[in-house]
Amino acid sequence: MFFKDCTLEQLDKTFNLKPLNQMPVLEAWLQGQSDILEQERNYLLILQNYLRDNVDNWNEYELVMHAIGPIFTLVGFSYQHLFNLFGERPLGGTIEGTELSGKPDGMIATGYREPDKPYFCFQEYKKERDPNGDPAGQALAAMLVAQEMNEHQFPIYGCYILGRYWRFMALQGKEYAISDSYVATREDIFDILRILKVLKQMIIERVRN
Repeated sequence: MFFKDCTLEQLDKTFNLKPLNQMPVLEAWLQGQSDILEQERNYLLILQNYLRDNVDNWNEYELVMHAIGPIFTLVGFSYQHLFNLFGERPLGGTIEGTELSGKPDGMIATGYREPDKPYFCFQEYKKERDPNGDPAGQALAAMLVAQEMNEHQFPIYGCYILGRYWRFMALQGKEYAISDSYVATREDIFDILRILKVLKQMIIERVRN
């Protein structure tokens, strides 16, 4: 199966997954604390105003170029050549006899020039109006492959983005959960940055251990 064709319902049935309304590992991530500097807040306000003016009309590439990319760059997921944020790199694996493959819009993996072992956070970026496919299912499919590649040693985290709406995800074993929406055109944009900065610290701790 290709990631782009996957839906939550299909994955639930194929792999006997259990969606949860709440999940401790997801809540711990979302409630984690990280300081946001004044210059970061000012930059986010610039991005937010631009997003408000254009999000209804941007295509996926424009959304990434003008809003999503700058936020991830602000976090700085390229870290001492230990891990990096990669875009549209091939990823695939066999889960319980079923092959899953595709090119996630983004993934954080060990490696510098080429992704090696995916650690955390797979994103699917979609325009807000008439998105193609099921972005939650596409992200979860990539997370399942990452879980298998990491031999189920720790939870896998992800998110998918529909225009101004960000939803965060966690997968542990056969269980997964998806957060409520964080709306980037509201005060939530500061929570989005905080959550991503917490994610970076989690990855650093994982790599060092």
